[in-house]
Amino acid sequence: MITEHNENLKVGQKVAGKVKNIKPYGAFVDIGNGKVGLVHIKDLSVARIKTPYERLKIGQNIDVVVKYIDKEQDRILLSYKEMLGTWEENAEKFTQGIKVKGKIRETEKNKNGIFIELTPNLVGMAEYQEGYQYGQDVDVYIKKIDREKKKVKLLIV
Repeated sequence: MITEHNENLKVGQKVAGKVKNIKPYGAFVDIGNGKVGLVHIKDLSVARIKTPYERLKIGQNIDVVVKYIDKEQDRILLSYKEMLGTWEENAEKFTQGIKVKGKIRETEKNKNGIFIELTPNLVGMAEYQEGYQYGQDVDVYIKKIDREKKKVKLLIV
């Protein structure tokens, strides 16, 4: 259950909030009662993103999880990616052997592969190919979904 009253905030608690400000390192979210927490960029999604604007916009209402509370510094760290579903929940939306759209999130420097986001909390990997760039939309074929290893093997088509 997501709460709107947070006088007794606890780590792990889900709360409703509103994005108030976005910086290159994360988003500040008003969680009510005069409290604002930070969602660091790494806590916005499993897929690596370059800017919080790829996930959020100012004024957007979102649900977050309280990750850390520092009462002395009056700081609250929040996480958004937990609200986007687990790996298993996201993988259920896809079937091996189908073609879907994805977004390139990283082309490995050592050319092992290309990470492609299928949903904000599900990333697969395709064989490395020249000419693809971060943020590019691509069509991919799902070669294999390995639920045990939590890996999705893709082929750019």
